[in-house]
Amino acid sequence: MISDRIKVIKADITTLEVDAIVNAANRTLLGGGGVDGAIHRAAGPKLLEECRTLGGCQTGEAKITKGYNLPAKYVIHTVGPVYHDRPSDPVSLASCYRNSLELAQKHGLKSVAFSAISCGVYGYPIDRASRIAVETVFEWLSASDDREMEVYFVCFNDEVYDEIRRNIAAFTEIA
Repeated sequence: MISDRIKVIKADITTLEVDAIVNAANRTLLGGGGVDGAIHRAAGPKLLEECRTLGGCQTGEAKITKGYNLPAKYVIHTVGPVYHDRPSDPVSLASCYRNSLELAQKHGLKSVAFSAISCGVYGYPIDRASRIAVETVFEWLSASDDREMEVYFVCFNDEVYDEIRRNIAAFTEIA
């Protein structure tokens, strides 16, 4: 079952031993606040050096780097939308999850940990963002021929944790 391959945890994403963690990055990919800054600090200066070679990243896209000093082998950087309640916001947010999973699959990765993309300073409402994240991951796993991929939703607080779990339960009942 697909739901067996999805885990929800409260943890510091920089401490996870997975194939890749997904960074909620900004367009420059050069670090910032929140989870982006924490990942850059934990990975060390070589992450910034590699990010400088990537030419930034557009909203909804994803790029991959090595993990350097992180326990994760790779960092997938994706840029979520700044929330403005536009019709394009959910499309862009779903693209972040889909493109990150596609990139992980392309590189043969089997475990991917997502932070709550766009839910910090980008202001996406947690209830809406978590529904999009869960639906997109379920749909991608259902359509993929990769039957080994495990996806972790790494939550930074109880509110995000509860919303993700609620959406997984609701989506599992519908599916």
